[in-house]
Amino acid sequence: MNKVAIVVLAGTESHESLGRVVNALELAKELQEHDDEVKIVFDGAGTEWIPELENEGHDVHALYNALKENIHGACRFCAKAFGVFKEIKESEIDLLDEYDQHPSLRNFISKGYQVITF
Repeated sequence: MNKVAIVVLAGTESHESLGRVVNALELAKELQEHDDEVKIVFDGAGTEWIPELENEGHDVHALYNALKENIHGACRFCAKAFGVFKEIKESEIDLLDEYDQHPSLRNFISKGYQVITF
């Protein structure tokens, strides 16, 4: 079994960014379908995606919703910096502050996860 941490760093500002988040979620779906252990982290500008994808009218909402159990969380510091703290706090997504108010990618590495960024 593979252990993979997928980190979404792409913001919401462009069509290219949408492609990156969709590719991240598609990889997570493929890993999930093969019973691999997968964790998704939204970090940096990627925290902006959570309010977007929580919207049931968004084209990618169904894919995002199907992967919710694999979402490890979003960076607490970056959620504040990118102005989406309140929206994430209102969602079911955990705000991560394991290392200086950021998610600890080292924790994933020390547990044998491959870390892939989008």
